[in-house]
Amino acid sequence: MPTLNKLRAAGSHQPKDPDLSRLRIALTVFFGLDGFVFAGWVVRIPAIKEQTGASASALGLALLGVSAGAVVTMTLTGRLCRRFGSHPVTVVCAVLLALSIALPPLTRTPLTLGAVLLIFGAAYGGLNVAMNSAAVDLVRALRRPVMPSFHAAFSLGGMIGAGLGGLVAGGLSPGVHLLALTFIGLAVTAAAAPTLLRRPAPAPLPESTSAARSDGSPRHTRWIVVVFGLIALCTAYGEGALADWGALHLQDDLHAGPGIAAAGYSLFALTMTVGRLSGTLLLERLGQTRTLVAGGATAAVGMLAGALAPTVWAALLGFAVTGLGLANIFPVAIERAGALAGPSGVATASTLGYGGLLLGPPMIGFMADWYSLPVALTSVAALAAVSAAIGFAVRGVSTRA
Repeated sequence: MPTLNKLRAAGSHQPKDPDLSRLRIALTVFFGLDGFVFAGWVVRIPAIKEQTGASASALGLALLGVSAGAVVTMTLTGRLCRRFGSHPVTVVCAVLLALSIALPPLTRTPLTLGAVLLIFGAAYGGLNVAMNSAAVDLVRALRRPVMPSFHAAFSLGGMIGAGLGGLVAGGLSPGVHLLALTFIGLAVTAAAAPTLLRRPAPAPLPESTSAARSDGSPRHTRWIVVVFGLIALCTAYGEGALADWGALHLQDDLHAGPGIAAAGYSLFALTMTVGRLSGTLLLERLGQTRTLVAGGATAAVGMLAGALAPTVWAALLGFAVTGLGLANIFPVAIERAGALAGPSGVATASTLGYGGLLLGPPMIGFMADWYSLPVALTSVAALAAVSAAIGFAVRGVSTRA
């Protein structure tokens, strides 16, 4: 019997622990805050570009600071979580994220912008690993596959942050807007932190035990973690590609107006959020392997339609289906990596997943130059299909705790 079914049966006869419920609410708040703050920064990038006088290439190099800071810190954060606990590290990283979001408007050159984005990226990457590690431990304690609900909060926070940022962009300077995000971030952290700090994370499965349960040596377990990281990479590749190129495809290739073109990614993000909100029910009904395989296959079909459809509305439908398909693949991959190898597993899978988010946009650009943008976007469908194939190939591990 799959472990998922065992956990559900065991959990159904246990009384609810109010402490675990409060932990779940607090962690959900941190996931939402992460998405909210990051989206607030993204919508002010054009204004920061103008403020610093950066060319497109100089801005691109400066933005690599976010990526570099995140990737370096993700590996380190896994070790910090093992030493100090994921809850305190989550709180500290949330404070750093809130403080660092106010720094970009203080810069006047691309070089100084890149330097402060290293700090912002470090806080962002650290928070992602710490809160995902805490969520993995909580999922095991709750004995329910609730990981997608945390990532739904991240998506919802991102939608709210982007929406509010767009509304205030015309009336508030980047400095005032991002400083307001600092105060909001600190206030939310102060409200949610006591719940995390009063209670340590539920004890995770020791890594040696995890390795034994994956039917192999610790080295074998590390390879399996990398495999789940590759699944996360395939998903994040699609998110990054649609975020940067979806609107351009609708506008240039299908001649959509600016408003309809902008709605393409919004629709994708909306269906991804809806898919994650229903992810727990889906995992309880289908199990992890079927969820991974069905999600990857659905995303592949949706993205083929989105990339090759001859009309705007058919492409929008394809984007929506893609969002539903990709929604739960990343959360499941991160949860499985964490269940197998603890915080270090989360760090490895998160780093690979974040690499996919960075790899997608430039790869699409290169392929668009070589072939065409619609053909380039079919690579999202190809990687979604690869994630489905990998999920099926590791089905023996993905259904075992």
